[in-house]
Amino acid sequence: MTIKIEVLGTGCAKCKRLFDNVQSAVKDLGIATEVVKVEDIDAIATSGVMMTPALIINGEIVTEGRVPDVNEIKSLVSE
Repeated sequence: MTIKIEVLGTGCAKCKRLFDNVQSAVKDLGIATEVVKVEDIDAIATSGVMMTPALIINGEIVTEGRVPDVNEIKSLVSE
């Protein structure tokens, strides 16, 4: 099963850093993932996210308003 990871944010520096951290984490884990960057305000609003950047894994919001480091992302993806 492929894990779907969505990085939600409007393109700010924190959003870009989160996307980079996600890319590093999935590369380190070597697992099948689909990483999507969501920058559309309407799509972010309908997802239920209140603060960006946000990280959604398989449809579940796992972080909002902060940038988890690579190790935390690896842990979240592995759950």
